[in-house]
Amino acid sequence: MNIVSVSPTSRDRSSAHRSLKKKMTRFCLGAALPLLLISGGTAGAADLNPPTLAEPSAIAQVLAAGDLYVAPNGLASNPGTLDSPTSLANALTQIAPGKTIYLRGGTYSFSETITIQRGNSGTSGQRKGLVAYGSEKPVLDFSAQSFGSANRGLQMFGDYWFVKGLEVKGAGDNGIFIGGSYNRLEQIEAHHNRDTGIQLGRYASTAATSEWPAYNEIIRSYSHDNYDPDDGEDADGFAAKLTVGPGNVFDGCIAAYNVDDGWDLYSKTDTGPIGAVTIRNSIAYSNGATSDGTSTSNSDGNGFKLGGEKIAVNHIVENSIAFNNKKHGFTYNSNPGSITMKNNTSWNNGQSNFAFDVGTHIFTNNLSFQGGASDKTSGTDVDSTNVWWKNKKSVNAKGLLASVDDFVSLTPSVTRGSDGTPVLGNFLKLATGSDLIGSGTPSGTNIGAR
Repeated sequence: MNIVSVSPTSRDRSSAHRSLKKKMTRFCLGAALPLLLISGGTAGAADLNPPTLAEPSAIAQVLAAGDLYVAPNGLASNPGTLDSPTSLANALTQIAPGKTIYLRGGTYSFSETITIQRGNSGTSGQRKGLVAYGSEKPVLDFSAQSFGSANRGLQMFGDYWFVKGLEVKGAGDNGIFIGGSYNRLEQIEAHHNRDTGIQLGRYASTAATSEWPAYNEIIRSYSHDNYDPDDGEDADGFAAKLTVGPGNVFDGCIAAYNVDDGWDLYSKTDTGPIGAVTIRNSIAYSNGATSDGTSTSNSDGNGFKLGGEKIAVNHIVENSIAFNNKKHGFTYNSNPGSITMKNNTSWNNGQSNFAFDVGTHIFTNNLSFQGGASDKTSGTDVDSTNVWWKNKKSVNAKGLLASVDDFVSLTPSVTRGSDGTPVLGNFLKLATGSDLIGSGTPSGTNIGAR
């Protein structure tokens, strides 16, 4: 397991096209890497998983012709085989739909943005892959960039890419910026970037609304310690804001120790409403300051910020957890629409656990405990199944009262499984005998997230 600390002290252009002639010399496949799809699966995604190779240097030509290999010392003049890897920038322009770029482990140091250009796309049945090789860890380090809005790390303007197993850090702006559609990112770690770790938005200011990024999936990824040095007001863990289309999903992700918010779904009057975003099975904690305690007076520190400028967008947030954030756990942030909030838990946030002052929001089976201020919950309390923190008590309309005894543990513990799935152990788990077990709707459903 990779430990996600909860302690405040934790913490390449293209040459001429070359045809690839490959011969299989040995066929020694290990066990396939597991791929757990915790949202609705995407066709073809599982085919992009490389085999786990016990002796990678001995089996250079196992995979299908057309796959390319990249290494930190790879050269653009190399053919992109396992024994003669090419550069990342070269591979990105050469890879064909249905084929995969495999990145060997190690640190790739860049001073300029790496861009997947618009039009460099796969198809719905043949994605282009950018995947860590086996269990190796490729780290894209953009620390040589200066701070500035043009200095992103990896820009993805193409469609139908599958990206898995990368670590991206140090960018002068966003770690990863997604301007294309139908892309799937899995098991990404984005950290210490100088704006949001992973952000979705239009590829150019001239892009029509119909070209805004849509139907992207960010799965089991971790974004932390992102900090913008000008005012600490922009660097979130994840953002789908300002100019994004419909159908974007975050599933099984963790946002922690970002100087601003964990998630930001801000809409702006200048560009109008964004598409509805779905967040599920995710965790936001200790946002509003980095793990070394760095913060500013402009750092908001919300766990899940779900709107902006009084523009109605009907987002969906399910089975997610917010705790120890500087400000609110979950907030409508002036979104007066009908946000669906179902089976979420919010605990010990600096202000309200749930802040939904205005709107026709739909609340089902949510659990709030020990917030800094009373919850505001404008909307529908479905079947009276929500337990809110009000007047220093957690109670619902049916008279259910939550206390410390309803939890196995209130000691924060967040780890990640081998596939990046968040693991909480006993933290915030309902204790045997709790009357919150089975008291939700439909009948037999628990109240809160798990």
